[in-house]
Amino acid sequence: MNAAIALFLMQDGVINGAIYALLGVTLVLVFTVTRVIFVPQGEFVAWGALTLAAFEAGTTPGTAWLLLALGVVTAIADVLRGEIARTPQALLRAGLRDVVLPALLVGLAVWIAPQKPPLWIAGLLTLALIVPMGPLVYRLAFAPMADASVLALFIAAIGVHFTLTGLGLVFFGAEGFRTTPFIAGVFPIGPLPFKGQSLVVLAVTAILLVGLWLFFERTLLGKALRATAVNRLGARLVGIPTLLTGRIAFALASAIGALSGMLVGSLTTIAYDSGFLIGLKGFVAAIAAGLASYPLTVAAAIAVGILESFSAFFASAFKEVIVFALIIPLLVWRSLAARHTDEEEE
Repeated sequence: MNAAIALFLMQDGVINGAIYALLGVTLVLVFTVTRVIFVPQGEFVAWGALTLAAFEAGTTPGTAWLLLALGVVTAIADVLRGEIARTPQALLRAGLRDVVLPALLVGLAVWIAPQKPPLWIAGLLTLALIVPMGPLVYRLAFAPMADASVLALFIAAIGVHFTLTGLGLVFFGAEGFRTTPFIAGVFPIGPLPFKGQSLVVLAVTAILLVGLWLFFERTLLGKALRATAVNRLGARLVGIPTLLTGRIAFALASAIGALSGMLVGSLTTIAYDSGFLIGLKGFVAAIAAGLASYPLTVAAAIAVGILESFSAFFASAFKEVIVFALIIPLLVWRSLAARHTDEEEE
């Protein structure tokens, strides 16, 4: 290996690490606010890329119909559980939010897909279809057991992951797809050529990370999420609706996941199950940060991306093994360093 190859590997690792950073940060966000280890994060990544690919191919993505189905099932479940008052006004609001709005989005997708819309329109419509799924999944699968143990929530998350993966296979098939880059071409920066899409990945990652920092530091809603993350019971006592903060956390996770999928879709082939591995590498970064620190998660994600890049050069057949094996010493170290307490005592 010479210096030029090392620079190319470093560049590739930083770009991949930027995606892992976004996913790692959302995993930390969801866990700290809801105590859910969000295993299905990768499905939103894959669906973001594949939904965009479907629009580019001129077909209506199955995720449009899934959004409507989730809205209807969630509304019915909330009514049966008594979470929505059975008054005409409350039922009307729930119907407009959970049924009518998704139905309008489905109609828009059915109308616009055969016209093969421009990339930016397809991207916005992809976000409009994927982002509402996060809160709907939370309300349907996690909100009813919000006070359960972390282990029970983790088991539920695994069940949701397998369900969404199976639905992805039904909607998109086993074949992988690539999307059109938002910026085509190659741009020389110093000694290295950068793909236009790679620059988009770095720019969007930086904007989103700064935006999240401003959201948590400067907005009342962001401070409510931080309060819920620090102490759920204390947040309830001061009037913060923790179920609402959970929905917001899942909305942010689905938005960042879908956007990450659209960004990476032109850099690598994405299939219905590709998101799991991508999300798992973000999970490695989140574990390295103890599922608590956003800056450490970003730094660990960049390190994971660089490790993956150099591993692919020296031992391509074992690059995934090398990256995921990193979890073992991290867990051992944290287990030895942490003070163990029963969950009931916390």
